[in-house]
Amino acid sequence: MTVDGKVMVTGGAGYIGSHAVLALLDAGYEVVVLDNLVTGFDWAVDPRAPLVRADVADEVAVRAAIRAHGVRAIMHFAGSIIVPESVADPLKYYRNNTAASRSLIESAVVEGVPHFIFSSTAATYGTPERMPIAEDDPKRPINPYGMSKLMTETMLADVAAAHPINYCALRYFNVAGADPAGRSGQSTAGATHLIKVAVEAATGKREHVGVFGTDFPTPDGTGVRDYIHVTDLAAAHVAALQKLIDRPGESHVMNCGYGRGFSVNEVLDAVDRVTNRRIERRYEGRRAGDPAELVADNAKILATLDWRPAHDDLAGIIRDALAWERALAERGR
Repeated sequence: MTVDGKVMVTGGAGYIGSHAVLALLDAGYEVVVLDNLVTGFDWAVDPRAPLVRADVADEVAVRAAIRAHGVRAIMHFAGSIIVPESVADPLKYYRNNTAASRSLIESAVVEGVPHFIFSSTAATYGTPERMPIAEDDPKRPINPYGMSKLMTETMLADVAAAHPINYCALRYFNVAGADPAGRSGQSTAGATHLIKVAVEAATGKREHVGVFGTDFPTPDGTGVRDYIHVTDLAAAHVAALQKLIDRPGESHVMNCGYGRGFSVNEVLDAVDRVTNRRIERRYEGRRAGDPAELVADNAKILATLDWRPAHDDLAGIIRDALAWERALAERGR
């Protein structure tokens, strides 16, 4: 069973959103993208999906698009995602992530959209008490980014209890890589994701890679993260949508990761092996809001969804990211 209308993908001109658009279209769904193009790119939107240029907080525009395109499900990726920036400018994050999401959720309720999938984050856990992290572990964000996402999860739970809408919040760990077919990838200027930064350095776009923190309580002192291929993440969203359609009375919150972590140095060593060159590393102090380790307990998503990772290979993630970086260079971006 599929949704009886289109899926609206907010932020569908961005990194993860554009991959979700591809996964939905490849699975046979009809899609409409809503993006303000502040950080996204119109050329990143698959031509099979119409693009509505609007902000998710613009309730008039969003509701008009929902009606015009017969939207019956929303995948919400739009928002701000840089942890250190959230510490420096918290109001931006509460506006772009929490307040804007509230407007979008209200538009969904008013227009009778029955299914909502939310792009959440492992930052909702803050500094975990144990590893790997399970969904019912304490949620104590240590930065405004994580709090802004947790507040949206809370809104969704309250709204689903009061209205005929169900939702799935997927808490991402570290997303990396690019579409293996070369159709999309991470194109944002000034990106802060480690693998993106590393392949930029490998292709000469950056002179070095900053390593923030060497005194974490981890085996080599650098931060440990669970890296998930963006194509696997996109596939999880399609599986989550199918679950919401099949079980309309149920909502879910699930971790989305592989269940194992790599340190910053281990990732950079892997990039060196893939590229057969040594990237310059500059060791600096910790960034505000960065926990030492984030690794998913992914038992729930494996048990709940018809989803299994197909790209759980660090070298493969790096190769796909590197191929996309080289394609961007050819584009002149």
